[in-house]
Amino acid sequence: MQPIEISSYEDFKAYEGQELGVSDWHTIDQKQVNMFADATLDHQWIHLDEERAAKSPFGGTIAHGYLTLSLAPYLWEQIANVTNLKMMINYGIEKMKFNQAVKVGSDVRLKASLNSIIDLRGVSKAQIDIVMEIKDEKKHAYTASLIFLYHFNK
Repeated sequence: MQPIEISSYEDFKAYEGQELGVSDWHTIDQKQVNMFADATLDHQWIHLDEERAAKSPFGGTIAHGYLTLSLAPYLWEQIANVTNLKMMINYGIEKMKFNQAVKVGSDVRLKASLNSIIDLRGVSKAQIDIVMEIKDEKKHAYTASLIFLYHFNK
């Protein structure tokens, strides 16, 4: 899928209340999980010890919840190409809820909708509702509302 093109507040406003799109699938592998564990100092066995995790209710290692959340900006860029920017700020996350663990080797993708866009004296505050889907699973990995501040060039 081609990302939608956004280069102004008005471009965003045209999508308010609508689904913006879906990213490509991304496979979470053990190497990525191991690197995330090292970067965050979170070395829980359920993420790293494949032998022990195989005996867990998950049947194998699982990705860190925060690893799956950290993929949101990367996957978001596959949905929307936001240009003409002075800068963009990750302003916050609201209504974040992890719904299901993501097993290592799973494919995930992001679905995004524009909940709202408001103009704060020239700064566009976008609330993007996201869902991380897991291929071949009924339950989502998580749902959340991302808040971005976009400073567009005039």
